[in-house]
Amino acid sequence: MKILILGAAGQIARMLKNELLHKTNHQLILYARNGHKRLNVGDDGREVVYDGDFKDKNKLIEAMKDVDLVYVNDMGDENSTKTIIDAMEVTGVKRIIAASILGIYDEVPGAFGEWNKQMIGGSSRMQSQIISARLIENSNLEYTLLRLTWLYNQEGNTRYMLTQKGELFKGAQVTRQAVTQLIMDIIEEKSDQYLTVSLGVSEPDTDWAKPSFY
Repeated sequence: MKILILGAAGQIARMLKNELLHKTNHQLILYARNGHKRLNVGDDGREVVYDGDFKDKNKLIEAMKDVDLVYVNDMGDENSTKTIIDAMEVTGVKRIIAASILGIYDEVPGAFGEWNKQMIGGSSRMQSQIISARLIENSNLEYTLLRLTWLYNQEGNTRYMLTQKGELFKGAQVTRQAVTQLIMDIIEEKSDQYLTVSLGVSEPDTDWAKPSFY
C-alpha cells in the first residue's frame, strides 16, 4: 500500500511514520511545508518527501499519484480541506483518515463539555474543524474522522476508547501514542467497520472535568 501523510511534520504524523516503517512494508509519501528541511528520511526506498501547502491543488495531485490512502494530520482550515478533497476526486483516491477535534457536534456533556467550550468552543479553529468535517462527510470519499480529545505524550500508553457519532463523548485526554496506535489499527483492519464513520477518541477512565495536565 502507498500512504500519503499530509502534515507529516506534526507529532502524531511523525509517530505514525515511524510505526509504519518499522511494522509494515507500506510506501510513504510525506507532505509538509518545507518538508525537506523538517523531515528526516530513514528509508530512501520507502519514503518520498514533498514540500507543499495544503492549498496547492496541483502539488497535492502530484503527491497523490498511485496513492491508496491519505492521512490528514490536521483539518484546521476548511479551504485546505476542500482542496484536499478536490485533489482526491481528480486522482481517484477514495480512502481518507482525517484528524479532527472533539466538540464539532456539540457532543461533549457535563463539566468537561463546559470547560472544552470555554477553551476552544468559540474559536475560529473550532469553526474550521466543523466545516471541514462537514465537507468530508458530504463527499464521496471513504472516510474515517477521528475526533480527538486533549492530547499529551506518554511512552507506552496506547490505550484508547471510541465513541460513535450521535453518542455522548467520554474522556478528557488521550496520548498521541494511543492515537497513533488507533491509526495503525485502522490502516491494517481488513473489515469495513472504520469506513464512513466519525469516531470520538479518548483514553479509558478519564471521564473528568478537565484533562489531568490542566
